[in-house]
Amino acid sequence: MESLRWLTELFNAYIPVAGGGLLIREVVGNAFGLASALGGMRRRIWAWPVGIIGNLLLLTVFLGSLFGDADAANLLGQAGRQIMFIAVAAYGWQRWRSAGRDNDGGHAITPRWASPRQRIGLVAGLLLGTVALTPLFAALGSYEPVWADAWTFVGSLLATYGMAKGWVEFWLIWVAVDVVGVPLLFSAGYYATAFMYLFYGVFTLIGFFVWWRAQREAKPRIETRLPDPRLQPAADVPARRTFREHGDRSTAPATGPESGAAPAVSGRDVR
Repeated sequence: MESLRWLTELFNAYIPVAGGGLLIREVVGNAFGLASALGGMRRRIWAWPVGIIGNLLLLTVFLGSLFGDADAANLLGQAGRQIMFIAVAAYGWQRWRSAGRDNDGGHAITPRWASPRQRIGLVAGLLLGTVALTPLFAALGSYEPVWADAWTFVGSLLATYGMAKGWVEFWLIWVAVDVVGVPLLFSAGYYATAFMYLFYGVFTLIGFFVWWRAQREAKPRIETRLPDPRLQPAADVPARRTFREHGDRSTAPATGPESGAAPAVSGRDVR
């Protein structure tokens, strides 16, 4: 029981800062998130499992009243996005592992631009998703302004999905999330996450240009394997069969009256 009490105290421990405090698991969760973002910028597969660990820690932070902190503001959008992150990260992890088998240079995926239709879908999804979820989050008691919580949730979902697909534009979606999410987190008192989001705002711009350059420098894949000589087109089969059955008539000696050559005779016919 003593060890369990020690773990509980560590789980709810704070770092004293300017008359207040920072929840240790919030700081650690964001540190894992930063490591995951760095791995994502470098297109490393380990970015996904590292991010999942950070998501689990931050899930307990944004549902603070359920984990022993009765005074904590519940941000349902922030909590929901951690669950969403875990689900999409599992998809991204599997997709990058599959893509990594075909890529050289140790990178899990080759960045590419989304198509115009996909870009329209991303923008429409962000706007319509925010409008649809705002009443739901308000009914569940999310922190005001509720639309900002819904915006960060939907934007995070689309950005993580875009990262899994390898779209360069996913970095710009993170910028849109940070613009709204940083003021929301400061107002709710989640200072460690707010400062981390502020840092992410600069980091995502760097990541965007890194992926943009990688997309421009990506070499097209060229098929260099030679065809198997044992495999013949179907159209060649009848001609070859005819040759084997009847021989090459163009090289056989001609005989008979039309050829101008004397026919062969036996010795009994000689007079």
